[in-house]
Amino acid sequence: MNSKILVFGSINADLVFPLEKLPREGETVLGVNYSFHPGGKGANQAVAASRAGAEVTFHGCLGKDAFAEELLNSLIQSNVDVSQINRVNTPSGCAAIGVDTSGANQIMVAAGANLHVMASQVPDNLLTPTTIVVLQMEVPAKENWSLINRAKALGSTVILNLAPAGAVPLETLSLIDFLIGNELEVLTLARNLELKEKQPIEAAQKIAQLTKKTCILTLGEEGAFASNSINFWRVPALALDPVDTTAAGDCFVGWLAARLASGDNLEQSLRWASVAAGKACLISGAQTSLPDFRSVEASLSDLPRNN
Repeated sequence: MNSKILVFGSINADLVFPLEKLPREGETVLGVNYSFHPGGKGANQAVAASRAGAEVTFHGCLGKDAFAEELLNSLIQSNVDVSQINRVNTPSGCAAIGVDTSGANQIMVAAGANLHVMASQVPDNLLTPTTIVVLQMEVPAKENWSLINRAKALGSTVILNLAPAGAVPLETLSLIDFLIGNELEVLTLARNLELKEKQPIEAAQKIAQLTKKTCILTLGEEGAFASNSINFWRVPALALDPVDTTAAGDCFVGWLAARLASGDNLEQSLRWASVAAGKACLISGAQTSLPDFRSVEASLSDLPRNN
């Protein structure tokens, strides 16, 4: 039986600024124009998982502002169940994203309505042994930890994306089945746990040993690395010239969850997620860049078996 996915997290209006270069501290960089895209790590991951073929419900909050309807419609058009989205009297979340000519980005986020996301509003009947719960770090941390506790008590599988970087209590880490982060995020968690490892791969392995769970490290153009307390896996990335890397990490998380939900093992799921994340770098924007199933399936054979 395929698992269903519940994404608990953020929705943002992304304002994307193409720039010749990203600003340094105190510097103003002029661009020619900007564009609006539906985004937010939670919403991006929900859309990615849905496009991967999973049955997805999203739990989050929107304001009652001009952005809200467009953000809601993007989820609906991607076949995400939006019945658990609440409306609050606070502006919807918003992100300003600068993207340079190499595809690198800088992101600033105003949380807005995302600060009103509450674990208590997720009904127990959505947290079952056939549910994969996906969370990130753009909503109040205490709500994440509360939902993780309930989800595990009710038998759900839990995936936490460590984005943006932050601390996670050790007792919560021990409840998470799959922890996903990039190099900065994994090293930040390692420091918060007072681990001595300074290299991302070694830090991921140590976190996996400490928690006895699976820690997945995304490595951009180097692919991804995963470790549990016994084994490790390494998958490469597609060879390509990135246009915009904004939602690549979210795409990876959504696709990994979807492939695990379909019954794939971890190594198979990592390969699908790596290809999908690469494809997401070829189009500007967040949800607009997320590939569909046929696109990823067609490129799966392009991914080498070994790094």
